[in-house]
Amino acid sequence: MTRKLDKTRLVIATHNAGKLREISALLAPYGIECVSAGDLGLPEPEETGTTFAENALIKAHAAASAANLPALADDSGLSVVALGGRPGVYTADWAERQWFEGEKGRDWYMAMGKVEGLLCEQGPEVDRSCWFSCTLAIAWPDGEEVVYEGRVDGTFSWPPRGTMGFGYDPVFVPHGREVTFAELDPAEKQAMSHRADAFAKLVAEQFAG
Repeated sequence: MTRKLDKTRLVIATHNAGKLREISALLAPYGIECVSAGDLGLPEPEETGTTFAENALIKAHAAASAANLPALADDSGLSVVALGGRPGVYTADWAERQWFEGEKGRDWYMAMGKVEGLLCEQGPEVDRSCWFSCTLAIAWPDGEEVVYEGRVDGTFSWPPRGTMGFGYDPVFVPHGREVTFAELDPAEKQAMSHRADAFAKLVAEQFAG
């Protein structure tokens, strides 16, 4: 039986304000108080994993150990069919930054441009299908862990559109829609996103019954 979260404080293992807002909103109905690793001044561990799950667990265990509280980490990214699944687990790395700049130093427009450039090299008929993946990992200070995975499929669109998202949201048009994630109302995006898919699985196991 999977271990359950207490109605308590939960460390969100991120320094990304956008992720903290989304995760806090998703957990608010369940009485969970969220605080970010950034707000606690916790260092960012080196993400040496080769899968979303490995990196999420690295971050969750580091935050749980440092804060002596349960921690939730999100590792997510964009995978493009025509690029063999890239950037994938290296999604954030494509938005290069200087070591001293922190999350705000990432250049997401440059990262989106890299994807577009590689797609253009394959010609105008290139397959622009892509998907966002999200892996959520919960870790407890004693080392116990659990993982949940979600996905949403869509199309890579250019040029970027919208101002309400973060990361690659301005170029991602989810299936069945004509607007990008960054053009959607945040509540509407949260209801259909890869993160929402993973959270639905987390909620079903953690808070049902």
